[in-house]
Amino acid sequence: MPLTEPDRLFSSDPKLRKTSRSLFESIEHTPILSPHGHCDPRWFADNARFPNPAELLVIPDHYVFRMLVSQGVSMADLGIPRADGGATEADPRKIWRLFAQNFHLFRGTPSALWLNHSFEHVFGLDIPLSAETADAYYDHIDDKLSQDAFRPRALFEAFGIECLATTEGALDDLRAHQRIKDSGWSGRVITTYRPDAVVDPEFEGFSKNVETFGKITGEDTASWGGYLNAHRKRRAFFKDFGATASDHGHPTARTENLSNLDAETLFQKVLTGSHTADEADAFRGQMLTEMAKMSLEDGLVLQIHSGSGRNHSQQVFGAHGRDMGFDIPTRTDYVGGLKPLLDAVGMEPDLTVLLFTLDETVYGRELAPLAGAYPSLKLGPPWWFFDSYEGIKRFREATTETCGFYNTAGFNDDTRAFCSIPARHDVARRSDCAYLASLVETGRLGMAEAFEVAQDLAYGLAKAAYRL
Repeated sequence: MPLTEPDRLFSSDPKLRKTSRSLFESIEHTPILSPHGHCDPRWFADNARFPNPAELLVIPDHYVFRMLVSQGVSMADLGIPRADGGATEADPRKIWRLFAQNFHLFRGTPSALWLNHSFEHVFGLDIPLSAETADAYYDHIDDKLSQDAFRPRALFEAFGIECLATTEGALDDLRAHQRIKDSGWSGRVITTYRPDAVVDPEFEGFSKNVETFGKITGEDTASWGGYLNAHRKRRAFFKDFGATASDHGHPTARTENLSNLDAETLFQKVLTGSHTADEADAFRGQMLTEMAKMSLEDGLVLQIHSGSGRNHSQQVFGAHGRDMGFDIPTRTDYVGGLKPLLDAVGMEPDLTVLLFTLDETVYGRELAPLAGAYPSLKLGPPWWFFDSYEGIKRFREATTETCGFYNTAGFNDDTRAFCSIPARHDVARRSDCAYLASLVETGRLGMAEAFEVAQDLAYGLAKAAYRL
């Protein structure tokens, strides 16, 4: 039996289901744009086989291991690397068996949809994963991974990916991207400029990072002017490797637009570590405005990922480092927080600022009204916990009447789990088609318009927003 229902996520009402299906069939095989994510560019530079099922499907996927951890499974037993180099489970079959024994925990979650999609449509499996089928699953997937058709570049092409953006820090040498470039392979893998390590005073090793920043750019990053020039040079370097966007993972949406003198004074405080927590937040806010001004110069799209209390567990952060599944939604002020940036550059039609949030309460109250007024603003898609059927439905219902479809940026998968890319886009496309069908059947959208919007949501809006 198939693991995925052909009409999944469509209404049980026959008329709505028929309309949803028709819309979806028109975009099902549209090329995938993945303009924001965290896949490893070395996969495509080396084109080596993925080591084993556990390292492909369990270890890199925060959605998977955080659910298991929430039920008492240790990260060490799942093979999650430790920041201190300490021991973790090294046998991938044991990790896979542990995952399979607990697969029932994902019932009703988007992870179950994504994983079953991968099992069936990527690897050709048609029996449910369980403790009893764990070894059969492992052997089947491992055998597939040994075949050339399942190497990273071949899967990239089989998935129908037109463009995939990775995310690298400001200090990254982009060596993997250079190797992709030199290989002559036609797949389009581009980078994204993520400068958190040199704009966040609370990032570990901030002052040392800024010093290194100066060395690799040849700028005096002990001065405010030299520091800004270093960013300009690195942005240009990233553009040479295809970057069309920068990305900023700040805890708040605060922005500032300080005078040059005040900015210099604040910079010296954060550089010497004599700042308060509020001054650290102010500096991050100043840098969002500086990045927006630089975007007017070089054309990079500015992504702001706010509303996340990152690395919430100090125990996990200490043992395993940052970005290990413990980012938690927080209340976020966009109307007040963004005002200094918007007063400075918000009316610039040539600037694109994409807003993301983990605070769903602001969609209708703040984000949609802002994006529905300022020409520089667009809404990024539901993110982290909300790139799901229910999350996408709530997003559309909260934002469409205020800012329309064309002040949004389509969909991006934001994933570290490569095989989930087609699955995530499948869920997004089905969810959007289900929503569009409801508009058609209630007389709010014509059928011909719905087919156009479905294509735009699947492809056109992301291509335009990210300048791909």
